[in-house]
Amino acid sequence: MKLSALRKTSYTTPTGDLTQNVSTPVADIINDYIFYEIAALLVLAAAVGFLGLLARQPLIVSFIAVGVLAGPSALGIAQSDEYIDLLAELGIAILLFLVGLKLDLKLVRMLGTVALLTGLGQVAFTTVFGFLIGLALGLGVTTSVYVAVALTFSSTIIIVKLLSDKREIDSLHGRIALGFLIVQDLVVVLAMIMLSAIGVGTAGDGAVADVLMVFVYGAGMLVLVGLFIRYLANPLVDRLSRAPELLVSFSIGWAVLLAAVGHYLGFGKELGGLLAGVSLASTPFREAIAARLASLRDFLLLFFFIALGAALDLSALGASVFAAAIFSLFVLIGNPLIVLAIMGAMGYRKRTGFLAGLTVAQISEFSLIFMAMGVSIGHVQEEALGLVTLVGLITIAASTYMITYSHQLYNRLEPVLGLFERKSVGNLEDAGEVGANTYTIVIFGLGRYGLAIAQELQSHGQKVLGVDFNPVAVRHARANGFDVVFGDATDPEFLAHLPLEGARWAVSAVPEHDTGVTHDDPRKALIRSLKNLGFSGRVAVSAHSEEMAGMVRTVGADLVLRPFRDAAIQAAALVMEDVAPSNLDFTDPEGQKEFNQ
Repeated sequence: MKLSALRKTSYTTPTGDLTQNVSTPVADIINDYIFYEIAALLVLAAAVGFLGLLARQPLIVSFIAVGVLAGPSALGIAQSDEYIDLLAELGIAILLFLVGLKLDLKLVRMLGTVALLTGLGQVAFTTVFGFLIGLALGLGVTTSVYVAVALTFSSTIIIVKLLSDKREIDSLHGRIALGFLIVQDLVVVLAMIMLSAIGVGTAGDGAVADVLMVFVYGAGMLVLVGLFIRYLANPLVDRLSRAPELLVSFSIGWAVLLAAVGHYLGFGKELGGLLAGVSLASTPFREAIAARLASLRDFLLLFFFIALGAALDLSALGASVFAAAIFSLFVLIGNPLIVLAIMGAMGYRKRTGFLAGLTVAQISEFSLIFMAMGVSIGHVQEEALGLVTLVGLITIAASTYMITYSHQLYNRLEPVLGLFERKSVGNLEDAGEVGANTYTIVIFGLGRYGLAIAQELQSHGQKVLGVDFNPVAVRHARANGFDVVFGDATDPEFLAHLPLEGARWAVSAVPEHDTGVTHDDPRKALIRSLKNLGFSGRVAVSAHSEEMAGMVRTVGADLVLRPFRDAAIQAAALVMEDVAPSNLDFTDPEGQKEFNQ
C-alpha cells in the first residue's frame, strides 16, 4: 500500500538558485522539506488526537482521521510516501514484536477452555457469516473471504485500555475477553503466515517450490529462535537489563533484525517481528520491555494510520458506504451475539456473556494490516481496503461507547437476553459449589486484605464464604482451604444465588482505585443490591479516602473499614506499648511532653 506519488515543487530564480515563492500554498511549503512535513503531521495528529480525547475515542480513529486530512483528498500534506511508509513498517514490526512478547508458551498452555472455545467459535462463525454477507453484497469470492476474516479480529490494545479505565480488567468477563483476544492474535498470526507464503507463490513460475522454500526457511528460523530461547535469551537479557537504555535499544534492534530476515526469506516482516517477541516472551524482563516500547509503538503506528488514511480516496468511498454500514452492523451486533450464544451454551450467565461479547464489537489494527497485505499480494483491490477501513472507523468509534456504558446497556437489554442463558446457569461461574452450607460471613474481594480478614475470622471459628471475580485469587483462596465462588459483586442476579441466609456480615474488601468517587462504584452497587435482596445482616465496606468512607455510609454501610488508618493506629499502639513508659498517659498533654523529652 503506497501513498499518492511523491509531489514536490522546486522554485528557482532566473540564476538557478532554489528559492521559495511567497505565494506558494501552505502545503507546497510544507512538502518542500521533509522535516516541515513530519512536523506538520505531528502537530495535526496532536490537535486531532485532542479532539478525539474529548469525544472519548481511541487514538486509532484520530490517527486515521489525520491521514484523511493530510492526504490528497484534503490538505495534501502527506506526500513523502517513502519516508512515511518506512516509519509505518517499523511501527508494524514493533507492534508484532510486542504481540509476540505476550505469547509466552506457558501462558498459551494456560488458556482456559472458555477462552479457547469462545475465541475459535467467534472466529469461525464471524468468518462464515461475514463471507455470506460479502457474497450477498456482490463483493466476489476472494474479496468476501478477505473481508470476512478481517472482521474476526478485535483490538487488544483498545479493549485492554477500556477495561482498565473501567477497573474491569481482572473481572470474570475481562479475563475471558483477554483469553479469547489472545486466541484471535494466534489466528491472525497464522493468517499472516499463510498470506506470506501465498504471496511468494504468486511471484511467478515455480510457485509450489517457492512456497515450500518459505516453509523450509520458516522452520529453520523457528529452530534458531527455539535455540535462542533455550540457551541465550535469559542470560543475554539479564546482562542487558543492567543498562535499561541498552535493553531498549537491543529490543528494537532485535525486532527489526528478525523482521528484515523474515522479509528476506519470504515470510514477511510481520512474522519476523512476531518471532522476535516470542523469543523474549519467556524472560523475566518482558513486561519491562513492553512498557518501555509501548510509546514508541504508538508513535510509529501513527504513520501507518496516516499512510492508510492518506491512501483513501474519499470520492470513491461513497460507493462503499452501504456495504460498510451492513458490515458494521454485523460487527457491532452479530459478533457480541455470537460470543453471548457460545458462552450461554457453556453455562455462563447472560450478564457475563454480554459484557464479554461487547469486547468484540469492533475490528482492529490487524484487520487493516491483513487487508493491506492482501492488496500488496494482488488478491484484493484498494477499494476493499477502503471498505474495511470505513468499517473500522465506524465500529471502533461506536464500540468505545458501548463498552464504556456496558452496564447501562445491559440493564436496558436484560429482559431480552434470557434466550442466551441456560436454565441450569452458573455451573461454570460458580465452580466449587457451596451447596446448602450456612455461612456467618461473606467476604467480597480476596486480595491480600480480604484474604487476611478471611484467615483471621476463620481462625476464630467463623464460617466464611469468599467471592471474587479474579480466577487467580479464587484459586489461591481455595488452595488455602476457603470456600470460594467466582462472581461479580455488582451483578444482582449473581448475588441472588449466594447463600446469604443466616449470614451476619457481608464484607467488601474490593481494592479502591484512585479514580475518584463514581456513581457506579462497586461498593454502592453491592450495598444497594444486598438491601434490595432483603439481606438481614450488616454490611462492612473498606475505603481508603474520607470521601469514599462518607459515600458508603450515606448509601447504608454499617461499618467502614479503613485499612491504612486502622493498620497505622494498630502499629502505633504496638510501638508505644513497647517504647513508652507504662506510667505515662498519652491522652494527657503533659505525658506526651515528658515522653518527647
